[in-house]
Amino acid sequence: MGSDRLGSKFAQGEQGTRIEDLTEEAPVGLIEITGHIKWFDVSKGFGFIIPDNGMPDVLLHVTCLRHGGYQTAHEGARVVCEVLERPKGYQCFRVISMDDSTAVHPSQLPPPRTHVNIVPTSGLERAWVKWFNRIRGFGFLTRGDDTPDIFVHMETLRRFGMTELRPGQMVLVRFGDGPKGLMAAEVRPDTGSGPSSH
Repeated sequence: MGSDRLGSKFAQGEQGTRIEDLTEEAPVGLIEITGHIKWFDVSKGFGFIIPDNGMPDVLLHVTCLRHGGYQTAHEGARVVCEVLERPKGYQCFRVISMDDSTAVHPSQLPPPRTHVNIVPTSGLERAWVKWFNRIRGFGFLTRGDDTPDIFVHMETLRRFGMTELRPGQMVLVRFGDGPKGLMAAEVRPDTGSGPSSH
């Protein structure tokens, strides 16, 4: 049979979401929506669109994005697309158009409203990313064995122009005391030559 399958090699999405196979033929039940990109992670291969009409978030897979001629999707970008309802929620079938003029650079996001402002009590120190979950919006840094973990919030990253952290990544951090332990007040990329040898 001549069905040209785009998505036969789709990976499992976050939390076991199955990315359905896409075919060239438009399936029954397509809905055209407009909305904006909530977030998109190239390394994970997917992200989400927030529809203007109040529908639940729509899963956007990188293969669907690239089939429409786009390499990535920036937070805040306006998008028009066709979506399908799947057993686990809505999924983008085809990107019709995308307007990056409304995309927001992380450093342009408004200052945090829900996040505790921390007064740093340390200098700028090197730390490694122990764990970070972009969806949950926080993670932890470590300066090594026998040191307390440093909590880092997504809003702190955004304030300094960063969008996420990878486990094992080295960063520079200023931290202080928060309600439940050490918290990052400033996080910057480590532009040095890697971990110090001491």
